[in-house]
Amino acid sequence: MDTTAVWMPSATLSALQAEVFDLEARAEALSLGQIARLAELRALVRNADTGAKPDDGLVEPGMLVTVRFGSGDDTETFLLGDRGVLADARALSPSSPLGSAVDGRRVGDRVNYAAPNGPIEVTVLAAEPASAG
Repeated sequence: MDTTAVWMPSATLSALQAEVFDLEARAEALSLGQIARLAELRALVRNADTGAKPDDGLVEPGMLVTVRFGSGDDTETFLLGDRGVLADARALSPSSPLGSAVDGRRVGDRVNYAAPNGPIEVTVLAAEPASAG
């Protein structure tokens, strides 16, 4: 059983709980796909972390992270979190190459990660709590 916490805004948790309730109310008539979805939703709800993250410069799920690529001016800001749960186009999974490279780092840290065209160095410029609402 996976017990890894999944950060999400409280509104997302509420929507997932409503979907669980709806599926459970129709339990006798669910397709195999819906049964699998119900199991997935139950795990997400059980492992939900809706807490606000501290503004301490630590990169972790639930943070808006800004990185600079190489030594140039090219930057990117993204929400570190599970893309399958978050309805945010900027979301980047902590298990992605860039996400896993910066997860657990602090503002100012430099790290290399494996990209399709070779290693890329990024510097963490900012890590701020995303809205948990």
